[in-house]
Amino acid sequence: MNPSQNLPHFSSERALALGRQTLSIEAAAVDALINRINDDFAQAVELILNSHGRVIVSGMGKSGHIARKIAATMASTGTPAYFVHPAEASHGDLGMITRDDVLLALSNSGESEELLRIVPQIKRQGAKLISMTGVATSTLAREADIHLDAGVAQEACPHNLAPTASTTAALALGDALAVALLDARGFSPDDFARSHPGGSLGRRLLTHVRDVMRSGQQVPAVPPETNITDAIIAMSRGGLGLVAITDEQQTILGIFTDGDLRRAFEKRIELQQAAISTIMHSSPRTIGPDRLAVEAVEMMERLRINALLVADTENRLQGALNMHDLFTAKVI
Repeated sequence: MNPSQNLPHFSSERALALGRQTLSIEAAAVDALINRINDDFAQAVELILNSHGRVIVSGMGKSGHIARKIAATMASTGTPAYFVHPAEASHGDLGMITRDDVLLALSNSGESEELLRIVPQIKRQGAKLISMTGVATSTLAREADIHLDAGVAQEACPHNLAPTASTTAALALGDALAVALLDARGFSPDDFARSHPGGSLGRRLLTHVRDVMRSGQQVPAVPPETNITDAIIAMSRGGLGLVAITDEQQTILGIFTDGDLRRAFEKRIELQQAAISTIMHSSPRTIGPDRLAVEAVEMMERLRINALLVADTENRLQGALNMHDLFTAKVI
């Protein structure tokens, strides 16, 4: 039996239509914010940049969930921020806010009782207040030092009741604020990596070629006079799909790969007689050990190759790596 038969009001066509309508309404709500990014927005960014404290983000209900996310985004992109529940603020947590802080208060109606209750105390301490509401004439908007208009024409809810488009708009406006602050602070990828040491972001941003490459005896290398057969044997033992051709000082003269071997067979080259120098690729692309591993990925994808030699500034062989090494290190 089809489970949907037990749901008399279910219609797959209506579900699809409402899903598309929801996305359309929320996309329009975010798009409408573009024309509202004005001097108030710039002043909000400047106020936060000039403050000597932190950004305290607060909101009730669904606005509170959005406020938590905005605080987390700011904190991870160079702007010290944390979330304070407005109800808890009235019962002791208000002591966490100092005169050097900026309160970013979210309320779609702008009339949230819990937020309005703490506004006088915030003002008395000398902290600045930025409001983000859907009603520019609301109490919270009027009491704020700076108001950010996050109003929407309608909610995506069919009854125009459940916070949907309004929370999406507030989230997008919060992201815009965080990104503007990030840029103004000169927050770099290295800064981002330091605040995200765990997970794939940390691996992608902190892993260098030297952390992934194979070195020493793991990298097959032969002199240029080696015959092709012996070079192939060295390449097979290395398991990298390549062999480096170097001089006595370990300067890289060329490279020979699995692809070159296939082409040699096609050309019917006498493998036992010819030296590897006759068919190697001279002056191959290399990468430095201090470069980011993601740069090695980009280079290999752009050149459509599966492995790279690692060289120092004097073009001396330091190591090698292939796509499998990068997969194993979870850089890709």
